[in-house]
Amino acid sequence: MGDRLSPDALPPSLPIARGLRCRCPRCGEGHLFQSFLTLRPVCEKCGLDYSFADAGDGPAVFVILIGGAIVVFAALITEVLYQPPYWLHAVLWLPLILLVTVLPLRMVKGLLIALQYHHKAAPGRLMAKDVDKDVANVDAASGGA
Repeated sequence: MGDRLSPDALPPSLPIARGLRCRCPRCGEGHLFQSFLTLRPVCEKCGLDYSFADAGDGPAVFVILIGGAIVVFAALITEVLYQPPYWLHAVLWLPLILLVTVLPLRMVKGLLIALQYHHKAAPGRLMAKDVDKDVANVDAASGGA
């Protein structure tokens, strides 16, 4: 696939695959990250500026909720079936918590950035014309006071 395709022309599975592989959302070849979670300024292959990308806390929220559900479910099942001592719970679940939260964090951040690019997501902006109309409508409704 060429890098000349617009985001709308891409099949829906392609941005997901590019995001999970932590590759550029446009060309799929350049690396997205320069360190564990730090984005590169631009793609080294196609030159896409990554300044649009703002995943915020989304990746952490998804990873914590999904990973937490997995660990809590496993801990409850283990407690009900085997009733191990508390020290064994700590030995079992602390490493699992680290695995299910830290390992997928980079992939989830890449996925959210790729989907943000694909859907052309951007921060909301108020347009000056709309604000002026709303102020005029409020003034008219209140009798101009």
